[in-house]
Amino acid sequence: MGYSVLIVDDDPMKRQLLRLILERAGFGVAEAADGAEALVSLDINVPDLMTLDVMMPQMDGFAVCERVRQNPKTTELPIIIVSARADGGSIREGLAAGANRYLPQPVMPDKLLKTVHELLPPLEN
Repeated sequence: MGYSVLIVDDDPMKRQLLRLILERAGFGVAEAADGAEALVSLDINVPDLMTLDVMMPQMDGFAVCERVRQNPKTTELPIIIVSARADGGSIREGLAAGANRYLPQPVMPDKLLKTVHELLPPLEN
């Protein structure tokens, strides 16, 4: 069984693209359309890693990231922010909120997978 990833993005096309990249690489994928849905999903089942968009309605990705880090159940969850907001200030804010990595969109599949593999240990056979 491979690793599981929660994709959090309000854009269904971006979620689908990330899903295709990750599933082709052998990951199990769940999706959340916004920050609130992501927090509910994490309360039910903690994945091995989460990708997180910044610009979402109600609760932006920075706020979601901070909430995830405050929850003892998810404090160590690897988080990759994948966002079109790629200016230096946003990147610093995302990392300060607790993200492990920050990737600008559009993200290249090889860059996403390289980053995921950096954050997750190799699976034992």
